Amino acid sequence: MAKVGYARVSSVGQSLDVQREKLSACDKLFEEKRSGTTDARPMLKQCLNYVREGDVLIVSRIDRLARSTLHLCQIAETLREKGVDLVVLDQNIDTSDATGRLLFNMLGAIGQFETEIRAERQMDGIKKAKDRGVQFGKRLALTASQISELRDKRRQGTLIKDLMAQYCLSKATIYRYLGTNDT
Repeated sequence: MAKVGYARVSSVGQSLDVQREKLSACDKLFEEKRSGTTDARPMLKQCLNYVREGDVLIVSRIDRLARSTLHLCQIAETLREKGVDLVVLDQNIDTSDATGRLLFNMLGAIGQFETEIRAERQMDGIKKAKDRGVQFGKRLALTASQISELRDKRRQGTLIKDLMAQYCLSKATIYRYLGTNDT
């Protein structure tokens, strides 16, 4: 029986140190820096392929494993089929008994609810900011007068590569400002 740990943080700037410390008793540790809302987590896939019957998969918190109830249930089913128990340290969950499985499913549902509520608040904030006139996205590289000048130069026959050099812009950006597929 091996103790296998899985640690995850959502972004490159975050540290895995706290989870590493909590999972220090594990025989093997898989870790990655990826969002829990994405399915593209290669280390989680490696971890799930690695565990064998009788092993215990250990995570510090349930949201380190998955953020959607569906994905959490899929992972739980994979572990059940392989005969692997799951232990969640911070929530004191152990799926080797019925109470642990119940808590596991309840906390998974709560985690998904929190994610959805956070997304709703974020969208409300974005809408309010847009209503106040806040502009999102990258600022334009050129002013309105520079854009007009660029278009005039192109109409006069200036080559795209010369415009790129003069304005220090990529070909795609020049074409966006021209508003054409002009070659």
